[in-house]
Amino acid sequence: MTEQLLDENIETTNSGEFEREPIPTSKLKSWKSFLGMYAGEHAAGTEFMIGPLFLASGVSAFDLIIGLLLGNLLAVLSWRFLTAEIAVKNRLTLYYQLEKICGKKLVVGYNLANGILFCFLAGSMITVSATAVGVPLDMEMPRLTDTMPNGILWIVIVVIIGALISIIAAKGYDTISKAANWMSPVIVLAFLACGVVALQQLGVSSFSDFWNLWGEGSEPLPGQIKYTFWHVVIWSWFANAAMHIGMSDLSVFRFAKKANSAWTTAAGMYIGHYMAWIAAALLYAVYLKSPEALVFLANGEAPPVAPGPLAYNAIGVFGIIAVVLAGWTTANPTIYRAGLAFQAIIPKASTFWVTILAGTIATIAGIFPAFAMKLLGFVALYGFILAPFGAVIVFEHFFSEKVGIVKNYAEVANIKFNKSVFLAWAISFGLFYFISVQYDVFLSFVTLPAWLLCGVLFLVFSKAFQKRIKVKTK
Repeated sequence: MTEQLLDENIETTNSGEFEREPIPTSKLKSWKSFLGMYAGEHAAGTEFMIGPLFLASGVSAFDLIIGLLLGNLLAVLSWRFLTAEIAVKNRLTLYYQLEKICGKKLVVGYNLANGILFCFLAGSMITVSATAVGVPLDMEMPRLTDTMPNGILWIVIVVIIGALISIIAAKGYDTISKAANWMSPVIVLAFLACGVVALQQLGVSSFSDFWNLWGEGSEPLPGQIKYTFWHVVIWSWFANAAMHIGMSDLSVFRFAKKANSAWTTAAGMYIGHYMAWIAAALLYAVYLKSPEALVFLANGEAPPVAPGPLAYNAIGVFGIIAVVLAGWTTANPTIYRAGLAFQAIIPKASTFWVTILAGTIATIAGIFPAFAMKLLGFVALYGFILAPFGAVIVFEHFFSEKVGIVKNYAEVANIKFNKSVFLAWAISFGLFYFISVQYDVFLSFVTLPAWLLCGVLFLVFSKAFQKRIKVKTK
């Protein structure tokens, strides 16, 4: 359903019908249109990586189970009371909303960052699918600490998968997106089956057995940082920071009849970001008890996190198919979206070729396992970079009248680069990224402070610079 709504957005964009104007009432959708969409989008290829990576970080049972409950609730609340609230009042795409506030030139920079980050995310999903394709070929799987490809066979498989996904995204997106909607229930079923089988393999027969799987937690595997309760809460809250507090899903919820439609995001959070993450973690828990994994641990190395073999060990060939589909159905629309972001920068280029360009970048990224093996860190960085732009939209929407600044200032003043936005983002990003690196602070911990500071600075700078311009024009 995500792809279906995206298609509708794309169709209206191509026709020029709704791209730069509010959605008409006749095109609005009920909450049912969003329920399947979020359930399908958030039980996908990323989940096969994230669950095991939580376990590799040494989380305890309480940290994982309760932490995910709270973190995902905060994400749902962010969608409901920020993203959807603004979307149903303005009914504009993120890009047009930003253009009205920031100016066209500044939005180009946003699109470039968005497109590149989309490519890296798609690349990690190509990596996920490659681990499944490599199972029947007896391919050596990349290790958790690997950054470079481990052999020619790995490169060949990644390139073939990346090429197929890129061509499909560029030429047959409409057909494939409809097929993806049918595949989503299959993927959800696979996660559930993996979890049930893994519990049996671990000898779990009661909730107390399940709880004791993680016990009080453990030391993280080599190359990983220790995750506590607050790591789990904050990371799961901001795993989709770009979408909710970053306002990317304005483009989706502008079709909603009411802001209450955003409660449907809970389907994605608690099916995908709860059940699926825990099921995937269980698969890795089974593997950690295997003789192969014990050899790695005895040598002081982190055992591989390879979704293909993990799922195959639980549910056989169905597991391989599910991992391939999960990686594919995530990478395909992600590459397409990256292509759209690039096309906004080079509008004369055809959709086909910008999508091929995005797919090429994603495939190159997929060759390097680091993007998938460090997915927790990458997702945190993705949200940290893009979320503050959403703060600009939120703070203008809720506080512009109280502060006394002009809304949609770039449009009103006919400027292409709103320096108030740029300075607010640059200062907040630079300050908190420095704090994160200098003092070894978990990046997701500074995402909210950076978001808040960006919003406040935007109001301060807008008040100062807009006043100066008014003085100059008198």
